[in-house]
Amino acid sequence: MINIKGLTKSVGVDKIQILKDVSLEIQRGEMIALVGPSGSGKSVFLRCLALKEKWDKGSFVIDGEDIQKNSFLGKRKIKREWAYLEQNPHLNLNRTALKNVLIGQASQTPIWRMATGMVRSDDYMGAMDVIEQLGLLEKAHQKSDTLSGGERQRIAIARALVHGAKVIVADEPVIGLDPKSAESVMQTLRNLCLEERVTVISVLPLELAEKYATRIVGMSEGKIIFDISGRRLTSQERNLM
Repeated sequence: MINIKGLTKSVGVDKIQILKDVSLEIQRGEMIALVGPSGSGKSVFLRCLALKEKWDKGSFVIDGEDIQKNSFLGKRKIKREWAYLEQNPHLNLNRTALKNVLIGQASQTPIWRMATGMVRSDDYMGAMDVIEQLGLLEKAHQKSDTLSGGERQRIAIARALVHGAKVIVADEPVIGLDPKSAESVMQTLRNLCLEERVTVISVLPLELAEKYATRIVGMSEGKIIFDISGRRLTSQERNLM
């Protein structure tokens, strides 16, 4: 379980509040969509969860462990068990999809492995299994610069899973993708929640949130304005945004 209480975040010399006393409880295997207008604080909230932004105040407890009180172990836990997916995944385009999955990101991988691209032979089959599960087996040995946007995003997801991600935090993971690729990425994320009990927290367009999320959290002006089970929003809920 993830328990966030009273998360507050300000920016700039004037200390403008971007997040205002945000509280949220998240269970394992949920697919939570954050929706709301631009500037409502959704992306900053995700960055705070991934510890890419400092909190002004608030409590952050994961499986009974207070992340804020023990910052060294807390950050280590987040780096080891959480994956942050950006709109455009950072892949080494000169390496194959498989090598990108095996080597991982800088926070997951020793410097010598990042530099040389060397991997252990016993990691190979596990990576191939995950790539196959995501429907990209035929792309495994292709250079990453030949992949489509949706395929790159699914390789980034495979990389996260191979390196032990239990939680995926995704900031608009399908923006700029064609509808077919977007649906493929969303179905991949939904299946991970249902079959692998991975937790997904993602900023999404409303139509995809209504179709795929198990929970929809609406945000406006740095606050949570509604928290509902995944379904079509009512007119009143839409008007709140």
